[in-house]
Parts: sequence; C-alpha cells; structure tokens
Amino acid sequence: MVLGGFDIVVIALVILVILILFAGIKTVPQGYRYTVERFGRYTRTLDPGLNLITPFIERVGARMNVMEQVLDIPTQEVITKDNASVSADAVAFYQVLNPAQAAYQISNLENAIQNLTMTNIRSVMGSMDLDELLSNREVINERLLRVVDEAVGPWGIKVTRVEIKDIQPPADLVESMARQMKAEREKRAQILEAEGSRNAQILRAEGAKQAAVLQAEGEREAAFREAEARERLAEAEARATQFVSQAIAAGDVQAINYFVAQKYTEALVEIGKATNAKIVLMPLEASSIIGSLGGIGAIAKEVFGDGSGPVVQPRPPAPPRAPRTTPAVNRAAPPLPSSET
Repeated sequence: MVLGGFDIVVIALVILVILILFAGIKTVPQGYRYTVERFGRYTRTLDPGLNLITPFIERVGARMNVMEQVLDIPTQEVITKDNASVSADAVAFYQVLNPAQAAYQISNLENAIQNLTMTNIRSVMGSMDLDELLSNREVINERLLRVVDEAVGPWGIKVTRVEIKDIQPPADLVESMARQMKAEREKRAQILEAEGSRNAQILRAEGAKQAAVLQAEGEREAAFREAEARERLAEAEARATQFVSQAIAAGDVQAINYFVAQKYTEALVEIGKATNAKIVLMPLEASSIIGSLGGIGAIAKEVFGDGSGPVVQPRPPAPPRAPRTTPAVNRAAPPLPSSET
C-alpha cells in the first residue's frame, strides 16, 4: 500500500497532537509540589494528581518535596563561655510549606539550612558555661528551634525540631569532671555518714534520758511505797503499843510479859543476823524464854479463847533466875610426858 502525500501529512499531524497532549499532561506524585513557569516566570503550583499545562509555553520549574525531611548537621567545635572546647553535632527536621518561596527565595535549600543551624549552634552553646551546657540540653534545643525557625520563615520552610545528638568535651576535661564527680560523691557520703552518726547519738541520748526518767520515777514510786509500808508498820506498832498500854493500865500482868518477850525475841533475832558474829556467848536461861512464851500463850487464850470452855487464867511464869556463868573450859590438850634419855 502506497501512502500519498496527504496521508503522510495526516499521520504527522496525529503524531504531533499526541506529542502535544503528552507534553501538556503532568502527573504529580503525592508528597510533592511542582511549580509552573510561563516563559521563565512562576505562575502557579501543581498539586498531586493529573494536571494540564500549556505545551511549549509553560513548563515545570521546580519539583519540591513537601514531606518532613531530616537534615544531618555535621560535627563542629564550639568554645563555651568559660573557654572550654567541645565537639557538638545535631540533627534538624524541616518541612516545605510554600513550594514557590522555597524554590525561588533561596538557592540550595539544604545547604542553607545546614549552615544556618551550625551558626546558631555556635552562638547558643557559646553563650553558656560547660556545666550548664551539659545539663541543659533541652534548653539548647528549644533556643535553636526558635532561632532557626524564625530565620527560615521567609523561605517558606518550617523547622519542626532541632536536636543536639552529642556533646563531647576533651579527654582531659572528661577526666577532671570524673574526679570532681567522685569527690562530690565522697563528700555526700561523708555528710550522710555524719548525719547518721549525729542522729544515732541523739537517739541514744534520748533513750538514756527516757531511761533515767523512768528509773527516777521507779525509785520515787518505790520510796513512796516503802514510806507507806513504814507508815502502816508504825501505825500497827502504835496500835499494838496502845493495846498493851491499855492492858497494863487495866492491871494485866501478862501484857507486860508479852511486851518484854517480844522485844527480847527481836533482840535475839537481830544478834543472830549480824554478819560479823559467828559464835555468840551470852547468859541465856531457857526457862525465861519459855516463861515469856507461856505468857504470850496465856494472853492469846484470854483474847481468843481455846473454843472448849471458859477461859482458864494461866499461871504466871516463874521469876527468872540469876544467870549462871559458865566457867571457861581449857580445851588445850595435856602436855605429853617428856621422854627421858
């Protein structure tokens, strides 16, 4: 089949139309935004999906990623406020909010954000002491985020987070810090030990005080009880003496015998209790004690009765005889007869 000139022209036109349609149809993936330029001038931004542009007049300018992105900040040397040199690195998270501004307001966006973050890290960390720098990392992150986000705002960029990954002081400084920490911990241990010793001494003193108070109260109570017992004993003795006095006044001779026998017996008991007396030699008449005991029994029968009939008046005891002195017996062995030679 031989194609004529007209057929060739038609086929060429169809192919041209198809090429024009393909040139005017643009598909934007999700998470991206395309800028459209007409004769080199920005006109609009293409959203994700199928979009149409004017072929040969408009073209896609910049393909901007609007998803949140991570930018690694390299390690750099920082001089702190107290002239300590440390190494610090960080990581920044940013997102393109305005693709046109990000495409046409700044050239090499990532490099700009990286250098801006590094500069602010040196500024923020350089205004702090080393101890403050190591202990207030959240404060550093917050200050860096506020400063960097404010700086990239005209570029249509939103910095969501700036995090300091690591801060490395010099080796000699780390060793000095370790010694300082050890000394501080030893100081705290000594303080705690001293406080524990002080508290123990206070508790022991309070315990001794309470024990002394309880002992004094016990001694006072014992003295009170002893005084009360003595008082009752004195009352009993006074009452007994009163009864004996009344009996004597009534002419009862047995009361006198009872009183004398009681005192005589108590004197003998006290002599026998003496610790320095092992052998006691004294004139002692058994009949006197027996007579005194008989008088005591007679008084008891007169007072209480024996329960079998009328009370019998006991005979008065025989008068005590003169004490006999026992001649000392020489218990020495007789001398042995001397042998004649």
